[in-house]
Amino acid sequence: MTPRHDFDPDNESKNAEDSDLRGSGEMKTAGTPSHTAMPVVFIGHGSPENALGNSPFSITWEHLGEVLPRPALILSISAHWVIQEGMAVTAASHPRTIHDFYGFPPELYRIKYPAPGSLEGAKLVQKLVSNSIALDYEWGLDHGTWSVLRHMYPAADIPVIQLSLNYNLPLPLLFRTGERLRPLREQGVLILGSGNLVHNLMLLDMHAEPYPWAVEFDAIVKNNLVTGDYESLIDYTRYHISSLAHPTSEHYLPLLCAAGAAGDDRPQFFNETIFGGSVSMRGVIFGLDDTDKI
Repeated sequence: MTPRHDFDPDNESKNAEDSDLRGSGEMKTAGTPSHTAMPVVFIGHGSPENALGNSPFSITWEHLGEVLPRPALILSISAHWVIQEGMAVTAASHPRTIHDFYGFPPELYRIKYPAPGSLEGAKLVQKLVSNSIALDYEWGLDHGTWSVLRHMYPAADIPVIQLSLNYNLPLPLLFRTGERLRPLREQGVLILGSGNLVHNLMLLDMHAEPYPWAVEFDAIVKNNLVTGDYESLIDYTRYHISSLAHPTSEHYLPLLCAAGAAGDDRPQFFNETIFGGSVSMRGVIFGLDDTDKI
């Protein structure tokens, strides 16, 4: 699979406003979408060991799956699928479970998450965002996706596709990609970003209290979400501690897609914890009814 080099949603003629999702039989029958738009979720997934369950984080993810309307399709944007050129979306009918980590307990490598894929869903992403997005039949579901979904939807009976990230895509375009995905919510699609608001494994210390810079950056991002200051959210490197919070950007990028898809919906927060001194587990859900608290 070789993605095209010229991905730019602003140059595509088929934008979100021109797309018509009503012709997709799969989107109408694969689940029971609500009459209102599906919420958008960003989850701080943290260690792969959270997949094993019985942690405060995984318990909250289980509850989240109970509170949300049942999706027709899940579109995951994970920190663990990053390509250098173009963008891609999974299109395999049965995406494989990827164990993209090492040095963890053997039982983690035995976990399978056999959710079906959706070629139709992948083509809808192309139609909404850019025809230059490649259909990928080799990638599957990495641990940023399945370690969370096995708690939210343990039956693995909802179709799941993944959209890649691109290190070289300007951050405003990544946010705009999320905006282009927004109409999927009206068709019962759950847009799921999976990363961490603070992620510095080089300074991870299992016995450390949250580092002051980690607390500060996490609070800055929360405030930008609450106030709707998406300009500052996108231009996060303006903060002097951003290089500590994110030595590399991949765990922050899914938040930009999620925020773009959220529009003006108000955020609620959950798992508001900094783990190991330098990893924020904070999750955000946009568009959930105020009567449904996480």
